[in-house]
This record gives sequence, C-alpha cells and structure tokens, in this order.
Amino acid sequence: MDLQLDGKVAVVTGGSLGIGNAIAGELAREGARVMIVARDAQRTSDAAQELSQQAGTQVLACSGDMMDPSSIDCVMAQAREALGPVDILVNNAGSSPMGTIAATPDAVWEKCLNLKLLGYMRCARNVLPEMRARRWGRIVNIIGRSGHQPRAAYMAGGAVNAALLNFTLALAEECAPDNVLVTGVNPGPIQTPRWDTLVSQSAALSGTNANAANAAAVASVPLGRVGQPHEISGMVAFLCSERASFVTGTCINIDGGGTRCI
Repeated sequence: MDLQLDGKVAVVTGGSLGIGNAIAGELAREGARVMIVARDAQRTSDAAQELSQQAGTQVLACSGDMMDPSSIDCVMAQAREALGPVDILVNNAGSSPMGTIAATPDAVWEKCLNLKLLGYMRCARNVLPEMRARRWGRIVNIIGRSGHQPRAAYMAGGAVNAALLNFTLALAEECAPDNVLVTGVNPGPIQTPRWDTLVSQSAALSGTNANAANAAAVASVPLGRVGQPHEISGMVAFLCSERASFVTGTCINIDGGGTRCI
C-alpha cells in the first residue's frame, strides 16, 4: 500500500524511545523526512542515527523540552530550517505516573498537565498556521485508553488523557475546513520502557511484585498479551497518509480489545 508520504516533513515528539521511536521509523521507511524530539540530547541523537540506518534515509534529532513554550518554538524552527514546513505532527512526548489522589501532589498534577496537555496543544498551535495555509496537514495525538476508562490508581494520567480526547476532537472540528486532519490513538499495554515503569509503579501501589502486576495487566487484554510498538506505528503512519484523507475527529483504541465502553 502506497501511503503517499514521500517528501512529507514529520516531527515526532518523544521519538527517542518506545512508541514514538517506532512511529518515527515507520514514517521514515514510508519516505517521510523525519525529525525526532526528546529531552535527552545524546539518547535522541543515538536514536536518530539508528533509525537512519534502519530506514536507509536520514532521520534528524533535536533535543527539546515540551514543558517549555520557548523550547517548542525552537524545535519547530529547527525542523523548518532543516526540512521545510511541517506537514505531520505526532504528539507523543509526555507520561504520567501511577498514583491515587492522596499519593499525587500538586506538583505532579501540574507537570502532567504542562507536559502532555499543554505540550500537545502548544506543538499543534505552532504548526497549524502553515498547515492551514497549504490546506494539508496531519496531527496525531498519542493519548491512552485511561482517558475514557478511569482508574483510581492512575488519577492524574487519566484526567490528562480525558482532556486530550476532548482537545483532539475539538481541534479536528476547527481544522477540518482547511483539510488539516486531527486524530488520536489510544494505546493499551505496549512493551516499552514506559510500560516497565508503569508495571513497577503499579506493583508498588498494590503491594505486589512486578511479575504479578504485569500478569494482572495482561489478564485485562482479551488477546492475552502485551502489544508491540510496531502495532501502534503502522496505524499512525496510515492516519498520517493520503489514504486516510476522510478520517478526522476520531480516537482509535489499539489495545487488544481491552477497552470495553461505548
């Protein structure tokens, strides 16, 4: 299937590890010109070099903090200078720790909101004028199923994800007349360093060990296993493509059937 992504300029935040890294690789293999962004400069540079070797085309690296509005502006300016106007934005940077209300201080709430909700919004706001002027653009927000399946043990993360579900659909409505398509993807348990961290945090909260916490999470997935990053990246590449030209204002669960709500 030709996704018609040759020459498209894509920025993937949180692209040095896990799902973001897999998405960047997928887009690069489809012919997009990709820049990955993350806070750790060395790790991001190493990841870009590895992706370049795998894809057979150059993937650029840029260090940036998505909690800092000026850093976001700097990242996007570097992308434009190196690659040209941004056609595709994949918002993936940002994660929230496990925690009940009593175990989640204000500083954690503020960080979660600033990094993921405001970070996604600021990145989108930065690239939208040029997308709308060209009447072509794709914004894909990597969110999470906790936005519509609340859990007491993931209080802040679920609230932020719920806000992002709303933001994604509202932004899609605003941008649709300009042919800028906005979608969300809600991953379930995916085998990444981030997943290992969540399992450890869940075990600490429940007073069990990591193996038991992982087994409990897997038991909640009808397919009976944890997903792999490439099972997310393929869908994201499709949503970024011309083949998905009539898909906007929706959020897709990729979780092995774990989300059971209407």
